[in-house]
Amino acid sequence: MKGLEDLAERRISSAIETGEFDDLPGRGRPLALDDDSLVPAEMRLAYRVLKNSGYLPEEVALRKEIAGVEALLDGALGAEDRQRIDGRLALLRLRLAACRGDRPMQLDARYHERVRRRLARDT
Repeated sequence: MKGLEDLAERRISSAIETGEFDDLPGRGRPLALDDDSLVPAEMRLAYRVLKNSGYLPEEVALRKEIAGVEALLDGALGAEDRQRIDGRLALLRLRLAACRGDRPMQLDARYHERVRRRLARDT
């Protein structure tokens, strides 16, 4: 890894000498860096690359999608639309729970009771 660092330093020094950095925007002003003090030092570069590429962790992406679907649900007029959107919302919440490591499935009370009765009958 030291060889890679040395190569990078040599290229940066060469670019400074040839003036390639002279007319960059913001020259002479401090960089506006995000606060990443809670991210382990060895992971900061990887997180910054992912952030700059527009990557969102699955949990964050699911939360954003859930918020959008909830907004759709508020504006839904018909019962059929509400039911379809509600199903999508339930699926997204299930995926979010699985992503967080929660119990993978939450059954509504009526379905849970039907399953319990059927299992009791089969034994």
